[in-house]
Amino acid sequence: MIHSSASRESLAALQQRLEAVTGRFSTPDGLTGLAQDVHAVAQLLAVQPRLRRTLADGSTAPERRSDLAERLLDGKVSASALQVVRDAVALRWSTSWDLVDGMEQVAADSLFAAAESEQALDRVEDELFRFERILDGGSELSVLLDESATSPQRRIELLETLVADKAHPITTELLRHAITSRRKSTVRLAIDDLLVAAARRRNRSVAKVVSAVELTAAQAARLTTTLTELYQRPISVRIAIDPSVRGGLVVRIGDEIIDGSIAARMVQARTALAG
Repeated sequence: MIHSSASRESLAALQQRLEAVTGRFSTPDGLTGLAQDVHAVAQLLAVQPRLRRTLADGSTAPERRSDLAERLLDGKVSASALQVVRDAVALRWSTSWDLVDGMEQVAADSLFAAAESEQALDRVEDELFRFERILDGGSELSVLLDESATSPQRRIELLETLVADKAHPITTELLRHAITSRRKSTVRLAIDDLLVAAARRRNRSVAKVVSAVELTAAQAARLTTTLTELYQRPISVRIAIDPSVRGGLVVRIGDEIIDGSIAARMVQARTALAG
């Protein structure tokens, strides 16, 4: 996650330049390949500290950094991916890790662009959210995916066993990046960042809603309208079912939680009685 203002400005500039590159592709496959190449370079920089620091060294002329990246990667990644990397290393980043994070972000942006081209972004968002809920409910799986001793290949095997052919290929690719990233402390946080990025792409915030029972289409629409009016910005609502909430809803938007569940009220009542 990028925090410094300088790096955020560089990320915004890189995302603008990415749009010029992604506009060249007429099929989702090209965008997926671009994302794979950029993600692979980000992972290379994550394990090569000297190279990472050299390519992010603001005291070196941007052209020199870009030329070095081209010499190292020419013929190893696509021409479009090489252009994105050249653009990335020419920008000013507060830390070398911000360069890696920025490249991971634009790799995800390429996959979201691929989903948009297939009119599948809603489905991809929903599947990411549901996988996050699976991690919430299956601590053993979370441990296996987050354990540093688990090899990237083993993590991918676990993922493919779990999702099989049930998820959209772009969802699977995003999850594959999330579980192999060296920059996320947990897979759940990586998916959380992806959901935020997908919502931001459409100038929305994401509301994660947990309900004891399935909401009707009308109820979901009213909830979306209510939250949009409450927060005065467009809200993308993702709903999961969890009988443990007993009734009512638990809504999370960013760091804010609105807990209107019966389970929460029972806990409050027990606390009051105990006091």
